[in-house]
Amino acid sequence: MAAILACGPGAALSHGSAAALWGFGKGQGNTIDISVPVRRRSRLRGIRIHRRTEAILEDVLTHDRIPLTSPIRTLIDQATRLRPMQLERAVNEADKLDRVRADALRESLDDYRGQPGVTPLRELLDPLAFRLSDSELEQRMRPLARSAGLPAPQTKAWVNDYEVDFYWPELGIVVEADGLRYHRTASQQKRGLERDQAHLAAGMWPLRFSHWQIKYDHAHVQKILRSAVARAQAEVDGLG
Repeated sequence: MAAILACGPGAALSHGSAAALWGFGKGQGNTIDISVPVRRRSRLRGIRIHRRTEAILEDVLTHDRIPLTSPIRTLIDQATRLRPMQLERAVNEADKLDRVRADALRESLDDYRGQPGVTPLRELLDPLAFRLSDSELEQRMRPLARSAGLPAPQTKAWVNDYEVDFYWPELGIVVEADGLRYHRTASQQKRGLERDQAHLAAGMWPLRFSHWQIKYDHAHVQKILRSAVARAQAEVDGLG
């Protein structure tokens, strides 16, 4: 707070320092990040000054009686500084702490279009939100299955009292296609775990791919399917 007061009216904690106060990041040593109005020429030892527009400085809240950039603005700022894995960790922590849900963060990015930091956040969140229609999902899965040595699957079949996206009864392979993981509530997560556990307990091979992987990451999907086919076939042959 002393650093903010030293920088004058309109100053607010931002970037790594704001992330640290919100609980989803770390500050950078003894340096404090402070955002100030664009025309201010402050220079103080131990303070990293960020000159910001009036619109950005309106995106400020108060936490522990300290003015700081909002969780969304803080994540956008941090996205220009963090590596992808660090950014993903920050988004997950912000979601877990209820600072901002990742689905709400993604939807809000349209309001910040064109600003630095928005692109890396989209690159992180868009693949998780991507969804195919049931018909396109089936259309794209069939050639991937064929390339892995699988016959045509049963679709929307009931297996162990659960409806599954794709099922190969002769090998006991079950494939589910997931969308945005952040949209899944605690009860949905619990049901997903119970579903996978039921299939494993029945001696099956439950696999999960995102809709994004099925459309864009064919090599990965094929690799996993081939491995599953080889092991499932070895089990079938062993039982025979």
